Amino acid sequence: MDSETKPAAIVLDGNPLTLSEIEAVSAHHRLIAIAPEAISRVTRSRHVIESILETGQTVYGVNTGFGKLADVRIPAEHLAQLQTNLVRSHACGLGDPLSESETRAMLLLRANVLAKGFSGVRPELLQLLTDMLNAGVHPIIPAKGSVGASGDLAPLAHLALVLIGEGEAVYAGTRMKGREALTAAGLTPIQLAAKEGLALLNGTQAMTATGALAITHARRLAALADLAGAMSLEALMGTPAAFDPRIHQARPHPGQIASAANLIALLENSEIRDSHRTNDPRVQDAYCLRCMPQVHGAVRGVLDHVTQILETESGSATDNPLVFLSAGTDQQSAPPQVISGGNFHGAPLSYAFDYAAIALTDLASISERRIDRLINPDINEGLPAFLCADAGLSSGYMIAHVTAAALLNECKVLAHPSSTDSVPTSGGKEDHVSMGMTGALKLRQIVQNLEHILAIEMLCSAQGLDYRQPLRPSDAVARAHAIIRTLVPHLDEDRAPAPDIEAIAAAIRSGTLSSI
Repeated sequence: MDSETKPAAIVLDGNPLTLSEIEAVSAHHRLIAIAPEAISRVTRSRHVIESILETGQTVYGVNTGFGKLADVRIPAEHLAQLQTNLVRSHACGLGDPLSESETRAMLLLRANVLAKGFSGVRPELLQLLTDMLNAGVHPIIPAKGSVGASGDLAPLAHLALVLIGEGEAVYAGTRMKGREALTAAGLTPIQLAAKEGLALLNGTQAMTATGALAITHARRLAALADLAGAMSLEALMGTPAAFDPRIHQARPHPGQIASAANLIALLENSEIRDSHRTNDPRVQDAYCLRCMPQVHGAVRGVLDHVTQILETESGSATDNPLVFLSAGTDQQSAPPQVISGGNFHGAPLSYAFDYAAIALTDLASISERRIDRLINPDINEGLPAFLCADAGLSSGYMIAHVTAAALLNECKVLAHPSSTDSVPTSGGKEDHVSMGMTGALKLRQIVQNLEHILAIEMLCSAQGLDYRQPLRPSDAVARAHAIIRTLVPHLDEDRAPAPDIEAIAAAIRSGTLSSI
């Protein structure tokens, strides 16, 4: 890729990142760089910590133990070992590792937060994080083990292990020891100095990374749900009358208005609609068709809200204590201060993830209801039972709907909020926790299930559209139908539906269907 087409590096200055920027670095390997002013702030912040060490002040996390052991003063000669011990002892994550994209998002977010200059780390620590990300050194970070209180302690500890040449990482497609990965990439492990281990571990970057990528995909699925619904409406010979903009201006929620307008556009120039415009005895369609703008639009509103929270968090100082280069209103005379607080608590994210999980589960639910209407001979407007011409000898898409029901059930279980639970930890010092990482992991699974449920709906609606021929659906629906038929042939006789569902899901992920 030449210099004219290669995207410029994203410059980290501690300000919020957009979800698209996070995805560009995490999924598409966009390079990053550190803003010169960020280096200046980090350097000045580090001087504050070094002054504390020189004067012998006692400051939490700098020369004390942690959590319940905060009252234990640590001698100067053991401060480096204190930080290394902290990283090692907290690397207690279990389960499958986070994906490469999630790991890259963690590295990006941790670097950006340190670039704010509130953490008291050395510039070389920030530079190593940046170099690891650009070189493709990806720490192995188990997904489970964070309660989201003093931040994502266990996941971030596994990230930090690689910086000091320990733990494991993937480099050039090979899993290896952390030190070997750094060496192979031409990088050198760092010896942590006072406060640096704590600065790496305190923070919400695991839940933010996991949640940000899940919400990014969920936003695409929310828009795709309009297309899936439009296909189902056409296959069921429904009416777009309920999408009239006057209805939605009378209840002007932005997401609802946007969804209705999208549905109107998706249904333009439909021969199927024209065929029953004047002689249809039905007064109105079932809710799963008629109320798509209200439901799909509300989901859009939830995702907009959660996006704002995630983007705010991406540029927030979330470790403890924080270094303030000046205090009060008199910026000239006020001395620097190191203040302990609780910005690492994941409550804002935890609530947001639970909110999104509930909304996306309902989006999956309305899609499942449309699948049922497509296959159910009692309500599918004259389509063959289970969408197969020889029902009885063949089962058609009967079990595809069963799979959607199973996925929806899992979504409903996962939509139970994790933010309402709290298990006191650290000897009672950390006595209220957010469970934000649990919320992020649940949300990720719900998004994956939703993707497959929408794939099943599009599989079934494409089959239903086949039976409406020679009538042609709307232009947009016809394009979607044509794409699906390049991936999945018409179901003439029973075959395993699983590969067909996966093929459509892959097209959803790649954007092939999302870009119609």
